[in-house]
Amino acid sequence: MSLLLLSLTFPLIILFIFHAHRKKLQNSKYPPGPPGIPFIGNLHQFDTSTPHIYLWQLSKKYGPLMSMKLGSVPLLVVSSPEIAKEVLKTNDLAFSSRPRILGQVKLSYNRLDIAFAPYSESWRELRKICVVHLLSNKQVHSFRPIREDEVFRMIRNISDRAVVDLSATMLSLTSTLICKVAFGKTLDKVCRDYDELYQEIIDEHLDPSCAKKVNPDNILDLLIQLKEDKSCSINLTWDHVKAILMNIFIAGTDTGAATVVWTMTALMKNPTAMNKLQKHIRELIGEKGKVNEDDLPNLPYLKAVIKESLRLYPPAPLLLPRETLEKCNINGYTIQPKTLVYVNAWAIARDPEYWENPNEFQPERFLNNNVDIVGQDFQVIPFGSGRRGCPGISMGLATVEIALANLVYAFDWEMPPGMSREDIDTEVSPGLTMHKKNPLCLVPKKYI
Repeated sequence: MSLLLLSLTFPLIILFIFHAHRKKLQNSKYPPGPPGIPFIGNLHQFDTSTPHIYLWQLSKKYGPLMSMKLGSVPLLVVSSPEIAKEVLKTNDLAFSSRPRILGQVKLSYNRLDIAFAPYSESWRELRKICVVHLLSNKQVHSFRPIREDEVFRMIRNISDRAVVDLSATMLSLTSTLICKVAFGKTLDKVCRDYDELYQEIIDEHLDPSCAKKVNPDNILDLLIQLKEDKSCSINLTWDHVKAILMNIFIAGTDTGAATVVWTMTALMKNPTAMNKLQKHIRELIGEKGKVNEDDLPNLPYLKAVIKESLRLYPPAPLLLPRETLEKCNINGYTIQPKTLVYVNAWAIARDPEYWENPNEFQPERFLNNNVDIVGQDFQVIPFGSGRRGCPGISMGLATVEIALANLVYAFDWEMPPGMSREDIDTEVSPGLTMHKKNPLCLVPKKYI
């Protein structure tokens, strides 16, 4: 009898909670959003394959500041430049923390890194180390010989191939580059346990007998020096060192490779832009045989092509989630502490109020304006903005520019036999970084 009574009353209790929850939201000054259900919120509605597109479609109904719930956790989704500016600039400090996500805790050594750590004095010191010592413009420039050597080696390897898988080629390039920049050497083996890998490399750098095996002035040696000098305001531990290496290794490998592949995808689907870029580069370089970093400032159309690619295909279509530290006001709504916030960089960069023909690849739009892509102009924010903006922007762009310039200069690119440009798809594989789902395979025809 009691079981029968429970089975009859339980649905009524759930219905009561659901209506009470909806009434509470309707009476509160909180952004609109799709209705959820008790206990799971909107989890059942999420499209995990392309969440940026799903959330963009919802924002067209509920607005550029939309509220949802992931279980019991309140979530805000930002989909316009104006709201992004309020969140990332006007209220930057209030939105400067990170939520605790279980899958990232182990990866980041219990959140001792820069990307996933909560806002704190310790995090501020680590970011300062990264910006001032590890990835400053001066330090990035010092890695120029490594970038040029590896890109020129890639071009020579491509020359011997009938068909090139550019997706795999670019991942190989960026991983090799990051290893040399971070560790001073390439890796001789693949290691499934990253902690074991980092520890072996650290031990090697600490062993005087191994000192000659690595290039000097790499990021790990800089971190070891900072740790030994005790020049930081925090006690820099080996777990801090490993966590920073993890950030640089994963972000540096993923984002650079994805950006070059998406840019080549866009150029192959838009042969007029490809021809214009090739002419632009080849007229400047002539028969020199390769593009050096000294040439890059004289290639404005190359920079416009990369900006347009980052607009259409941002490396992280949803910026890493933020978490509010305190109560604040956004667009007239009161936002509570511990609210999860996603900024939809993909949707923002395709806003028709800011971009004419927003879904078309038109690099020329960046020749006629001074729109900044590193976080000052909020209609295109592929690297985020504010305190949590990507500290490795200079390193990433330097790699993308030199790699793309040489790929376009050195070869005329054609489709494999039996395929046309229309066969190139733009499907996305799930993940934090927006990779092309299917490899980009092309035929290189040597120019010089």
